[in-house]
Amino acid sequence: MTTHFEEIFDEPDIVEPPDEQSSARYTSYPATASRGDGVWNVVVHDLPAGHAVRAQGVTWTDAEMNAIKAVIDVLQAEIGTVGVHLIPDDPDAAAALETVTAARIARAQAGQDERDAVRHAARLLTDQGWSTRDAGRALRLSHQRISQIAPQTTE
Repeated sequence: MTTHFEEIFDEPDIVEPPDEQSSARYTSYPATASRGDGVWNVVVHDLPAGHAVRAQGVTWTDAEMNAIKAVIDVLQAEIGTVGVHLIPDDPDAAAALETVTAARIARAQAGQDERDAVRHAARLLTDQGWSTRDAGRALRLSHQRISQIAPQTTE
């Protein structure tokens, strides 16, 4: 049975972005969207060589995908190498979405911090000779989870 405290391990770890040597390149361009006449109108900004891209879509998703396709076409880019960071042109809506994004990032980082702290504590306790059951009980985790995150090594 998974305890409430173990649920944090159902989330993936945050991994560092690839280094500069990575062959995969991805560029995201800023874009603004306004709603009018039943469609979203998108303008993509800051494209190379002064290119301008405009796109439309009935839904937010359609508008975003159409803007990405237009950027790919204009830049003759490979699929998956460019994207758009779409924000509403309304400042209040843009601020609300940014607040949600910041809160999600903070929650993800807090989850990673908790996983890191638990792993450290589990390794410390078991390295000090605590049984996996005692370490688990102290950390409010199952002994199986302790065995998973702080495996005993035989040297």
